[in-house]
Parts: sequence; C-alpha cells; structure tokens
Amino acid sequence: MVSLRTAESRDAEAIADIYNFEVENTSATFDLVPRTVTAQREWLAARTGAFTAIVADDSVAGVIGFAALSTYRDRAGYRTTVENSVYVHREHQRRGVGRLLLTSLLEVARNSGFHTVIARIDSQSTGSLALHKALGFIEVGTERQIGRKFGRWLDSVIMQKVLSD
Repeated sequence: MVSLRTAESRDAEAIADIYNFEVENTSATFDLVPRTVTAQREWLAARTGAFTAIVADDSVAGVIGFAALSTYRDRAGYRTTVENSVYVHREHQRRGVGRLLLTSLLEVARNSGFHTVIARIDSQSTGSLALHKALGFIEVGTERQIGRKFGRWLDSVIMQKVLSD
C-alpha cells in the first residue's frame, strides 16, 4: 500500500537514489551531477510551507517517489506561479505513483493560493508528458536545444495548468 506524507530528513538517501538514477541514466532532469545524501538533506531542509516535498511511501519498499513545488521565477510578478517536479523510482513507474504524487502536489498548490503550475519536461519523456496531460496540463511551447546531456541536444516541453480563474 502506498501513502503520501511530507518528506523528512530520514528520506534523503532514498530521494537521492531516485533522483541520481535519473541524473545518471535519463534526461528526466538536465542535472549532470548526482546529489550527495548531505546535499539532499540540505534540499529537504530548505523545503517549507507550500514548497515542502512529499514522498510516496510504500509499506514494503519504502520511499518510491517524491514531488515538490519550486519557485518559478524570482521576480515578484511571478509569485503566484510555481514549477513542479515529480520523480518515481524506476521499479515503480507506470503504476499510478506519479499520478498520486502530482494530484497531491496540485492540491497543495491550489490550497496555497497559487494560480498556475508549470512543468518543464524533456521532449522524449513520453510518460511524464502523458501524465501531465491527463491531469489537465496543456502544452504551451517547446524550448529547442535548451540543454545538453549524453552528447546530444535536448528540447524542453513547457506545460501549464491554470488552477483558478
């Protein structure tokens, strides 16, 4: 059984494991350097209020996914817009964990008074694109050759969900 809860310092190693697999093996993140457990703990410590990270905790496997909201831009006019991140352990993908995390994250954003959620997704990440579309995000653009990883240029699809009118 999978439950969601606020991420804690004790989750840093599991979160780093999930994230670092993506850093080293996929273009789900354009990050090139794996995170240390210490850096992951610092990231978690900085996550407060609406920006608190949540984890999907499986009663048998432990932490199998995590999600968080981040500031979209630092200028005051953007303060009602946030960006989302969702990562699921490679052995637990395509089982509804990402949907559970993103649905909860959207509720956190709505309850925190945010107006818009932005997702930046590698154009080859078909699962993530489909998940966001299924939860009401619309594609609003593509940043061409915006990143470079594994010796190739990467495009980033921008998706947006307006939470309130």
